[in-house]
Amino acid sequence: MINDFIELVRKHYDSPSEFIPLHAPVFKGNELKYVTETIQSTFVSSVGAFVDQFEKVMVDLTGAKYAVATVNGTAALHIALHSIGVTFGDEVITQALSFVATANAIRYTGADPVFVDVDLDSMGLSPSALLNFLESSCEVRDGIVYNKVSGKKIKAIVPMHTFGNPSRIEEIVAIANQFQLPVIEDSAESLGSYVKKRHTGTFGKLGVFSFNGNKTVTCGGGGAVVTDDIELGKRIKHITTTAKVPHPWEYSHDELGFNYRMPNLNAALACAQLEQLDSFLSEKRELSNKYIGFFKNSHIKFQEEISETKSNYWLNTICLKDKTERDEFLKQTNDMKVMTRPAWNLLNTSPMFEHCISDSLSHSKYLADRLVNIPSGVKWKN
Repeated sequence: MINDFIELVRKHYDSPSEFIPLHAPVFKGNELKYVTETIQSTFVSSVGAFVDQFEKVMVDLTGAKYAVATVNGTAALHIALHSIGVTFGDEVITQALSFVATANAIRYTGADPVFVDVDLDSMGLSPSALLNFLESSCEVRDGIVYNKVSGKKIKAIVPMHTFGNPSRIEEIVAIANQFQLPVIEDSAESLGSYVKKRHTGTFGKLGVFSFNGNKTVTCGGGGAVVTDDIELGKRIKHITTTAKVPHPWEYSHDELGFNYRMPNLNAALACAQLEQLDSFLSEKRELSNKYIGFFKNSHIKFQEEISETKSNYWLNTICLKDKTERDEFLKQTNDMKVMTRPAWNLLNTSPMFEHCISDSLSHSKYLADRLVNIPSGVKWKN
């Protein structure tokens, strides 16, 4: 099985013996041209034409009414939480099966994450687990949701579209609305993913994206916040620009601000990459279909997109029978110079979050022991 898998991967990437990365950036378009234009313009910092262009493209792509460019996805999530008033002593519901940035951004506000289980198929926040937690472990007083164990206010819900696979976001938002809780979608990994033809990141009050070096579209480091609340979007743009009041020469700042704007240099790279998004997604889907066919008659499960969704298949993911088989698969593939990786360690096991409240996380634990990400990038050879 593993030798056949290696052969499939090497044939796809036309690479008989080279090291095959998990997901490497590929620059085939106007990247060099746009970056050169930016350098020649001297506008390489957070003011420049490509920053404005990037925000427009993100509006057009996602269908959101407003977009704000940020220096990275973590900053985008932090500022989204800050903008809706999450602060010291609060709690935010999220999932333990996620990259550490999700919980880090919550902690940056002074709040604590509360970890709720995921669904086995989507790998994203489980609506049933969310509803069960809110009904059994929380109470509503004067329109405010309180955690009955900690006594703290629950201020928001942050579901994450895991490895680019859309979660059951419509159900999550419906439950959140019952409890008057805002949803911030961690869509860092899901650029180009849809639920019923609607882009991820546009179902909650705010959505955030990442353009890190390992993402489907990269600009080295970069992020974005999208929203349909134009006034909130304008405020986020203001406070990510150090909350500086516009003036020809005075330095006046009217609230606590953050130096979170995306530099024009990064935006130039992002714009060139976004021009190629459709071709990137098409090629990645071609690869995922090969994997689906390969694993179809195997005991190894390929994590396919759930009903009524379209995944960007940022990281193709398989689920093995147990941790022992997972570790053997990881060892053999990496020994053969084909990069594979396990899912993240559950966030509630990290020393900085191990005191945080969580439910049983039974599905999260099951997946964490069994998931493996397999090569998923666009071909780097022409």
